[in-house]
Amino acid sequence: MLTRRIFIALASATLAAPSFAQEKLPVVASFSIIGDFVKEVGGDRLAVTTLVGPDGDAHVYQPTPADGRKIAQAKVIFVNGLGFEGWLERLIAAAKSKGTIVTLGKGVAARPGEEGTDPHAWQDVANAKLYVGEIRDALSAADPAGADAYKANAAAYLAKLDALDAEIVKALEAIPKDRRRVVSTHDAFGYFSARYGVAFIAPQGVSTEAEASARDIARIIEAVKAQKVSAVFLENISDPRLAKRIAAETGARVGGTLFSDALSEPKEGGANYIDMMRHNVRELAKALAP
Repeated sequence: MLTRRIFIALASATLAAPSFAQEKLPVVASFSIIGDFVKEVGGDRLAVTTLVGPDGDAHVYQPTPADGRKIAQAKVIFVNGLGFEGWLERLIAAAKSKGTIVTLGKGVAARPGEEGTDPHAWQDVANAKLYVGEIRDALSAADPAGADAYKANAAAYLAKLDALDAEIVKALEAIPKDRRRVVSTHDAFGYFSARYGVAFIAPQGVSTEAEASARDIARIIEAVKAQKVSAVFLENISDPRLAKRIAAETGARVGGTLFSDALSEPKEGGANYIDMMRHNVRELAKALAP
């Protein structure tokens, strides 16, 4: 009888065990780069959903009903702000979300663009570090039991970002200053330019919503010829035809594809933020080397 009672008790404990398993914190990130930061800090304590995935353009994204359900279920919602996700505020309101909204871009020294504030702050690794710190603090507030884990994960990742920043500086310093001029599809690299000393010329402004006008394209072509720009780069979120036209009319070489507003698929070499930045620097160095 005693053995039977022990067996029943063990069986009951085994059946009940899943209820004691850690329930992952449901979190939403607006687009792939922020999603990567959140996963690095959150580790296995989070269930992370990213709305705009690899190679997606968050400027013009069209949310789906499934996105609304994800927003409604999330405890924390991480967004870039600075005018980047113009569709997101309406989606959050429609989903009647009760989650905590964390706007990461408000912590940076915003760069003004021709059409408003430049939202692409992550292109400077120093700003990426600010994002990571704010993610750590927000997750610790939402899940106090995991605070130590979030702090440890963030510290390890911040050390990697310090190394990345130094790596970028070293790689680009090897390129003569008079060769550090390129064309990109839209004005997504202003923060990169200010930090690392590469001048970018773009026919489109800080958003891809408005198409470049004939006057804008003509102005860029004149600038490329006058400044002897070495290369014209494509972007993983943009139609390549515009960049190829500028290259054809100026004689500048097509320098490859840069990852601007989104991570890439794994096979493309930019599936996380660190790999994305390294890919961009390799492409720039290859095109601009004497």
